[in-house]
Amino acid sequence: MAPRKVVLHSHELSYLDSGTGPVVLFIHGILGSQRQWAHLVDKMDDHHRVLVPDLFGHGESAKPLGDYSLSAHAAALRDLLDHLGVHRVTLVGHSLGGGIAMQFLYLFPERVDRLVLVASGGLGREVHPILRSATLPGAEQVLGVVASSPVLSRVGALGRGARKLGWRPGADTDAIWRGFTSLGDRESRRAFLATTRAVVDLGGQSISAHDHLKAVVPVPTLVVWGSKDRMIPAWHAINAQRSVSDCRVELFDGAGHFPHLDDPDRFARLLREFIASDASDATADETD
Repeated sequence: MAPRKVVLHSHELSYLDSGTGPVVLFIHGILGSQRQWAHLVDKMDDHHRVLVPDLFGHGESAKPLGDYSLSAHAAALRDLLDHLGVHRVTLVGHSLGGGIAMQFLYLFPERVDRLVLVASGGLGREVHPILRSATLPGAEQVLGVVASSPVLSRVGALGRGARKLGWRPGADTDAIWRGFTSLGDRESRRAFLATTRAVVDLGGQSISAHDHLKAVVPVPTLVVWGSKDRMIPAWHAINAQRSVSDCRVELFDGAGHFPHLDDPDRFARLLREFIASDASDATADETD
């Protein structure tokens, strides 16, 4: 399915729109794009309408100068839903996308039916040093060198050679490499640094969702994490349970920062069951 585009505040936003039924909005993380959710469209759009945007600064969406805060991203998604005439959604956010999803819930609680957080940011200070390094002075220049075409070509050649010898990259390596190769142009690097610096400082994650979550009426929440996540530690899932009263945690043993890519069939099955069970509970409550 080909992505569609809409102009929001003079900038193009790319998104996938497939299926009919209750709406599920997928939100990718830093260096991600709608491609990271594409495998779930066919698994979900038989009974749901699936929306998968590229956030501003990512993928095929525009990469303007400006605000890349969680609130700005959440507002852009609200504008996309307004354009499509969608009022309520289930939010599924990975990493940065989880932080955006929680900010969306805080700003627009009347528009959220359920919340699914996948290896989410915003639940603790700890984060991989590679993201903290993006806040250092001179990061722009360093990134311009390491993400240049000659360097990427050389590393890509090494990877292809290793594959011929039997090496098979895991989901984390593959997803991070795809994201890193998207930084070949100055606009993408600028957007990446602005997005990262909006949520991370030299000491770690600078934005916490805990106070915000306690200030809104809770919605059914599913938290999914990989037990071997090296980007954001899995014990942050316990932090989510402390702040959200109606929270279920599912740990993918052996998975890394991208559990939905490590075991996509299990993730899709879990997501469908979570939405269906919650809908059944709501119907039962209404008839009591």
